[in-house]
Parts: sequence; C-alpha cells; structure tokens
Amino acid sequence: MVNAHDLLWGMRPGHLPADAPGWALDVLGAGHPVVVRRAVTDAGWLPVGVRGPLREQRYATLMPVQAIERRVPPQALRTVTSSRAVPALRALDQLRPLLGCLDWGVAGSAGFELATGVEALHARSDLDLIVCMPEPLDRCAARELLALLDTAVCAVDLQLQTPFGAVALREWAGTAARVLLKTNCGAQLVVDPWRAVA
Repeated sequence: MVNAHDLLWGMRPGHLPADAPGWALDVLGAGHPVVVRRAVTDAGWLPVGVRGPLREQRYATLMPVQAIERRVPPQALRTVTSSRAVPALRALDQLRPLLGCLDWGVAGSAGFELATGVEALHARSDLDLIVCMPEPLDRCAARELLALLDTAVCAVDLQLQTPFGAVALREWAGTAARVLLKTNCGAQLVVDPWRAVA
C-alpha cells in the first residue's frame, strides 16, 4: 500500500505532461524518486510531486502505478544515518533514541537526502517527521511530545498521521477548538482528527 510521503522510483520523463518544466524532466532523467502527495486520482494513478534542486522547484503530477519500481516509506529511513553535519541531521541523531516507542519516519528534505544521497538539506532546513497514530493521542500527551521535539538543535515539523489524514503535532498540542486536517480531498478544520468531525 502506498501512502503520502512515500518515495517512489520508476517515473520517467516520458510520464510527464508536455508542459512540465525542464528541471522536472532533468530530475526524472537522473533517476530521482518522486514523493506521494495527498489528492484524489483515478484508479491506476498516484498523485506525486517531483522535487527540484531549488526550494521553489516542486511540481505536482500523476504517476502510473504500473511504473513503480521501488518504494521507500518514511519509516524505512529512521535508522539511516549520514556523515553530514547539517542541523536537521544532527537533530535526527538527537531525537532517534527518544522516538523509539512510536511508529515514526523521516519525510521532507531529510527523508529525500537519506534515501537518495542527494544533498537536499541546508543550514536552515527544518526536520520533517511523521508519526503513524491510528489511535487518538490526547492533547496533553501531544504537548509532552512537542516539548521533547523542541529540545532539538533545529525546528522539527512533526505530522500525526491519523486514519483520516494528517494533523501537525504543533497544532494539535495547541488550544484551538478545531485543527487543520490534511486529507486526500483537501484540508479541513475538524474537532477530532481521529473522527474527522468538523
């Protein structure tokens, strides 16, 4: 099963629409993976994003399921290490032993770099993490987890993956009555991300 944030190999330049930017063609031509994003698609297709070397180079498109050659979920990257000393990777080293009891993984630039060896992080990059949380996490526990993450050497953006979508830990740890839940059908404000009640 393919989920948001998974990295997929196998997409080729020929799979892109005719109006795709040149840098996207170059990236796929170099054999880089695409990342699964949240969207509704027809059967046989997956919503993916192509990642360019610059921060603003992100291209949303579709990948045929039959083209998938390899899949790396964020959870497969939690034990991968790097000799690079950028803050996000140092933060990952710092947090890794503290997150052991959770079903967590590495996403974003850090996940891309760990999976490919392509340098995607810089000195100001955040560390993007996901935690699969099928059962509700009470807001008190969310605040405790956030306090743990805030001891890291760089900003950490952690997304809680619920059965209905994803909610930012920082938002769920706050005091707002409703929080933003990212779903395949778009973002919506909900009271309970585990029941998707508006």
